[in-house]
Amino acid sequence: MSRNPDTLERQRFDVLIVGGGINGAGLARDLALRGLQVALVDKGDFACGTSSASTKLIHGGLRYLENFDFGLVFEACRERQVLQRIAPHLVRPLRFYIPVYRGDRRPFWMIRAGMVLYDLLALMRNTGHHSVLTPRRALAREPALIADGLRGVAAYWDCAMDDARLCLENVIAAAEAGATVANYMRLAGFSMKDGRIVGAELIDEESGREFGVEAEIVVNMTGPWLDQVRAMAGDHEPMLRTTRGAHILVPRINRGDEAIYLSTAEDNRLFFVIPWGELSLVGTTDTDTDQPPEEAVATDEDIDYLLAATRRHLHGTELSRDSIVSTFAGLRPLVADTRDTASNVSREHRVFESASGLFSVGGGKYTTYRAVAEEVAGRIVSRLGRGRGESRTANLGLPGGVDFTNIGKRLSEKSTLSAGMVERLFGRYGARATELVALAEAEPRLTEPIVTGSELTWLEVDYAVCCEQARTPEDVLRRRTDVALKPGRGLAELEAIAERMQQLLAVDEDTKQQWKWEYEARYSHIGRS
Repeated sequence: MSRNPDTLERQRFDVLIVGGGINGAGLARDLALRGLQVALVDKGDFACGTSSASTKLIHGGLRYLENFDFGLVFEACRERQVLQRIAPHLVRPLRFYIPVYRGDRRPFWMIRAGMVLYDLLALMRNTGHHSVLTPRRALAREPALIADGLRGVAAYWDCAMDDARLCLENVIAAAEAGATVANYMRLAGFSMKDGRIVGAELIDEESGREFGVEAEIVVNMTGPWLDQVRAMAGDHEPMLRTTRGAHILVPRINRGDEAIYLSTAEDNRLFFVIPWGELSLVGTTDTDTDQPPEEAVATDEDIDYLLAATRRHLHGTELSRDSIVSTFAGLRPLVADTRDTASNVSREHRVFESASGLFSVGGGKYTTYRAVAEEVAGRIVSRLGRGRGESRTANLGLPGGVDFTNIGKRLSEKSTLSAGMVERLFGRYGARATELVALAEAEPRLTEPIVTGSELTWLEVDYAVCCEQARTPEDVLRRRTDVALKPGRGLAELEAIAERMQQLLAVDEDTKQQWKWEYEARYSHIGRS
């Protein structure tokens, strides 16, 4: 998947999608598989906004049962199963514990009833059915739980996932199906004819060159930037209520392999403590905000809130601000409604069509991105009067998920690389790991770490740049890999990566220094990652 903005001017597209987050990437894949000419652009990197700042779960939305959002839960449970099938390398089953204590607002009978309903809405096709653990069994499995007042633990199943790479896999799949995809292409305005949008003016953020792109339909999939793009088309009435979801990563709290589902003391909001390698991911908050999406960070208040909530619930967690390895935050593009609290705003999506013909999609949740894309693609096909009527995305594996089990077995049996490296590559790239293994076996030096002690190899850096459209060190460290969220936050690797990317992308010294300055400014301090 190479970046070639010039191709944007060389053809007239059926559909131009603005926004390379998960919804835009999913729609590009669906439309391209229906045989339409599709372009996908983003003003930054793919998944650089909310789509790489989620709680990294594919879940049915257990807590939505309290709001009686049964339709959303049913859809999410169905989509969870689909994503396990088409992206097994990125969407993996994870068991969750809900400890119930004496005096909790949600009593044990309510939790157990919710578990039964959750299984029923999944049509009993969950990875594993719910169960109930006695306090003794629960404490043996998860000693971090506080014993005093524990009535028992409800256990159920959802999935963990790699959000940035799941988005990227959809971009790659779209490109393989014929879509033109390009990151760092900023929308400067729309081209109009007789009051209707017929294309867009784009600016290549790398070269500064302006492009005029013709398209029969333009779709606004910009997430928390949705209202800004709508205003460019003349629609100034706000449609979104953005809320900030912040997360912290700390040394491993979970003693077992299960995630823990807890509630805060202040507002009884539910949050997770999720095992994440040698770390635990704690989140999320849900705070109304009017800050620009590109400035979304975990604030001091967010960090203190999550630390206090975790200390209240878990035994032996002497957490302080000094314990934090990294943080991240994103803005949820929720459709505005009249409910009182941010946590109660519906996660359902809505499609807006402007008088100018601009399609805009707001709301939704990561788990249901494929279903949203299928619905919007169906409307577009009907409007255009061409393209295949049926979506293929539920049954066609994403690139890394194709023949997943067989390819994994062949790699472990035949590769000359170490078992640890093969396992790591297969876990990140799935079936596409065969490409990296072939490169490494042809040029063994690529398997060397880019700096002493780093888990990141030259192989992964080169592949990210040459095959996955990484254009800056942050693209490599934060979204092609997760090094930016781990101890050290990629600062030790930064110089070596910047030098290598300078060679591969043939940029000048000023560009390289700008890359380094921006990365250090963002990742040198807790709360800016």
